[in-house]
Amino acid sequence: MSVVYDLAAGFAGAMTPWNLLMCFAGVFAGQIVGALPGIGPSSAIALLLPLTFGADPTSAIILFAGIYYGAQYGGTLTSVLISVPGEPSSVMTSIDGYQMALQGRAGAALGIAAIGSFIAGTLSTIGLMLLAPPMAKAALAFGPPEYFALVVLGLTALAAVGGSVLKGLTTGMFGLLISTIGIDQQTGVARFAFDQIWLLDGVGFIVLSVALFGVGEVLSSAGMATPRPITTVKNLLPSRAEWKQSRMPILRGSVIGFFVGVLPATGATIASFLAYIVEKKVAKDPSRFGKGAIEGVAGPESSNNAAAAGAMVPMLALGVPGSGTTAIILGALIMFGVRPGPELFEKNATLVWTVIASMYIGNVILLIMNLPLAGLFAQLLRVPYSWLYPPILALCVAGVYSQANSIEDVWMLIGFGALGWAMMRYDWPAAPMILGLVLGTIFENALRQSMTLSHGSAAIFFTRPISAVLLACAAAAVLAPFIYKLATSRRTA
Repeated sequence: MSVVYDLAAGFAGAMTPWNLLMCFAGVFAGQIVGALPGIGPSSAIALLLPLTFGADPTSAIILFAGIYYGAQYGGTLTSVLISVPGEPSSVMTSIDGYQMALQGRAGAALGIAAIGSFIAGTLSTIGLMLLAPPMAKAALAFGPPEYFALVVLGLTALAAVGGSVLKGLTTGMFGLLISTIGIDQQTGVARFAFDQIWLLDGVGFIVLSVALFGVGEVLSSAGMATPRPITTVKNLLPSRAEWKQSRMPILRGSVIGFFVGVLPATGATIASFLAYIVEKKVAKDPSRFGKGAIEGVAGPESSNNAAAAGAMVPMLALGVPGSGTTAIILGALIMFGVRPGPELFEKNATLVWTVIASMYIGNVILLIMNLPLAGLFAQLLRVPYSWLYPPILALCVAGVYSQANSIEDVWMLIGFGALGWAMMRYDWPAAPMILGLVLGTIFENALRQSMTLSHGSAAIFFTRPISAVLLACAAAAVLAPFIYKLATSRRTA
């Protein structure tokens, strides 16, 4: 019954006028950034970080979470109307969704996506509510070796989400190196400051995240062209036959998405792929897929929304993000002085349960917003993206400068922004670098404390069961893609 009382207290906090406004603003902004290809939830949250510095942590996390799961549906608009996924998790939706639009059924595709997203988002939030607290309680036995192994798992799991594990690990290690710049917290000695006073505070999380996900994203997508959109959206409510075809795909997608999202090395993209494959396998006529099958929209759309809530489970309970966006949210929590992980549900229970309650409210807002306003959101696709880039860059510079009134931070923003453009140009993931910076202090302190406890022996990480299991999972996250490629090459040989 404690869960019920905690959730009731969470609703009491989430229903305050300011938090309701933050929830609405989050899902609305998520809709917009999801609908604009190249501007994803990671970029949006990174841009808003400077504006929320010093604000109430609960309201800020409600805003960021709303952007995260709101963007999942926003990506559906571009997938269905112009066959350009606004989010990687909407790739599978574009296959049948765009074909339905060409057949004049864009309204039905968007309508079933909205309904499926609402059902999946609600069910997965229930799963988050039930699964995260016991996971956090089990993790209260963690000591320095376990925290060290947990950080290693977080870095390797996030590296495994992208296309190249080696690139992900490299950028994650670079983030750890950046975190060592400045004053050593244990010895008080300046490290890698090169006699520059402004480097004694290190590289700020806001500077790096805004540079990589804001400036870098704008520079990399400035020359991107998009097809002419289909902006005629009618009959958003699916017919009885279409609803009957979509019921089970929505439920299957919700289950698949949530449990895939909970696994740190997966995410919404993999969940949508699995849901599409499952629907095609169980279909009586698989040949319909790719030609406008509504199940090919209902399953993946439900799964990617469920995965967004599923990814919040390890992030809140263990401090291990399963996606680039949850890595940014984790960094925001640490910036606000809130440490995600086993103690979060004990020391910051009000924040956690208010955010969970706001996710229920946000899913209702998304459903109410999308069914009547899908046509209006479709008109956003007519806006030339070149009009958006100058104000975004101005917001990046103003936000970073206002944080500490430091022109040196602006120079770092420009330098890391150029690095972010190069990383996106050559397909190097930015999220592991952000996570390396965020978790660098925890990683270093846990390593030092562990080595002190063991008198310099690394065996402590392998003789303690929990840390050994976590390190084994980290090794599996790194080796699994290579083993899969090797097995595939042998089959084709």
